[in-house]
Amino acid sequence: MALKRSPNRSASKYEMVETAQGWVGIEASEQGVRRLTLPTKNRNSVLTELGIEEQDLSPGSGLGDRLRHYFVGQPVVFKEGLDLTGTTDFQKQVYEAACRIPYGETRSYGQLAEEIGRPGAARAVGQALGANPVPILIPCHRVLASDGGLGGFSGGIKTKQKLLAMEKKNRK
Repeated sequence: MALKRSPNRSASKYEMVETAQGWVGIEASEQGVRRLTLPTKNRNSVLTELGIEEQDLSPGSGLGDRLRHYFVGQPVVFKEGLDLTGTTDFQKQVYEAACRIPYGETRSYGQLAEEIGRPGAARAVGQALGANPVPILIPCHRVLASDGGLGGFSGGIKTKQKLLAMEKKNRK
């Protein structure tokens, strides 16, 4: 997954995709995916979260198809570029490390901290993952507490449990 770092925020395009888990919203710039919402049962919730109206939506992309496959449990490789404008260098290091966690596997916050050369920064890693603007594409749900506990997740612990169970079950 290419993490693009553009200082210029260009106009966004928006897409909404219906998956087996619910509606997912996508915001993208010319540099890549800028934001991804987690599934919700209510289409209007996605519009509200993205801060747009129905007429702001664009035609679907290949990312929508891959998200549909992902949410029925098929291992998917997301190769979209990401527009991480506004994130810190530390956050980008954490996100790149999280992207290296294979489908169906997990790492601890401490392991990610060590991987990026910041041992002892597990809490900061957790905070960076909490600010992840593109969950699933940057698989922050694959990061756990050192004792194997789930830690936090922007979509809630139940969603994190569901994603991890789905990936573990379908891991090849």
